[in-house]
Amino acid sequence: MESELQKLPPETTHTTQPESIDESSNKDDRPLLKPDRTNPQLQVQSQSSSPSIEELDKKYAPYVRHDVYGIMGRGELPWTEKVLLGFALVTLVPMRFVAATTVLVVYYLICKVCTAFSAPNREEEQEDYAHTGGWRRAVMMQSGMFLSRVMLFVFGFYWIHESYQPIDLNGNSNNEHGSKEQAEELERPGAIVSNHISYLDILYHMYSSFPSFVAKRSVAKLPLVGLISKCLGCVYVQRESKSPDFKGVSGVVNERIREAHQNKSAPIMLLFPEGTTTNGDFLLPFKSGAFLSGAPVQPVILRYPYQRLSPAWDSISGIRHVILLLCQFVNCMEATWLPVYYPSQQEKDDPRLYAENVRRLMAHEGNLILSDIGLAEKRVYHAVLNGLFCQQ
Repeated sequence: MESELQKLPPETTHTTQPESIDESSNKDDRPLLKPDRTNPQLQVQSQSSSPSIEELDKKYAPYVRHDVYGIMGRGELPWTEKVLLGFALVTLVPMRFVAATTVLVVYYLICKVCTAFSAPNREEEQEDYAHTGGWRRAVMMQSGMFLSRVMLFVFGFYWIHESYQPIDLNGNSNNEHGSKEQAEELERPGAIVSNHISYLDILYHMYSSFPSFVAKRSVAKLPLVGLISKCLGCVYVQRESKSPDFKGVSGVVNERIREAHQNKSAPIMLLFPEGTTTNGDFLLPFKSGAFLSGAPVQPVILRYPYQRLSPAWDSISGIRHVILLLCQFVNCMEATWLPVYYPSQQEKDDPRLYAENVRRLMAHEGNLILSDIGLAEKRVYHAVLNGLFCQQ
């Protein structure tokens, strides 16, 4: 895999490099799609002339929607689309909502039974049931994978096209034949790294490999979802700790990655190194957290081909997106599993180099455009769009 990187084209298209990026904003919990009047970058923009839609689309290309619903899903629709939406709202949406709720409750009850009279694993202020063994783990995992696929079916993903690229004896990838077992048979990766397009990505990965995720601490307290996240073995973001020797999320994640690499029975980690979602045509800079351990990683590229509504959660509110998605009669998903990436010694010593090489490989294999902007610019873009709509 290392030799394959030498063949990657260096002239991959980049979007405009921002003048400055506040790294702390990447850890901001403020909701997207809400204007922030305290942001000095937004204040400067508000004092200047309002940018045109064309200028915004060019500057913030990774977050621009191109479907028939337009910017933020608020575009003017033709009457045929309005008729289809109206029909779906009174037929598909209620049925799918009831079905999705039923699936969620059923899996919650399964998790409740499997964790009854069982103490969770507690380490470094983390809490999970993913390290539970025996029949409990088997039932949680197999039912979770099955019900995740059922949930995707409820959302209209009736078929999911998956392709696997195994490694031949010369270390070259072959996209025509292969299986998931062949892609993993040489050595088990410590983590799965995937591009991030939608909240649907999580359902797909739960169905395909049932990995552990990184989630906000508040997720653990949510009804139904909280217990499910503990059964998945989610690593919760803990901003403050009373323990003086607390390693932090990065330390816990890397211990999990090493454990998964060395122990096949341990839950594998899934990480979205971009840190936020895009429209699916771009690949943002990777954070190096998934690569600090130096363990092999399994790159996965997701796509959502569409004709009417893009399943990407880029610049549209969550509620609006879910409703419109439920109104789609058919949704499509494609997943490409690249060969397990084995880092060189130089990459093990330099996690940033390791992350960038995996990123370039995924961009090359997935025909994705490399971009230099990130979550900070996404927040600015959303705030500007809200301002434009408020003016109108």
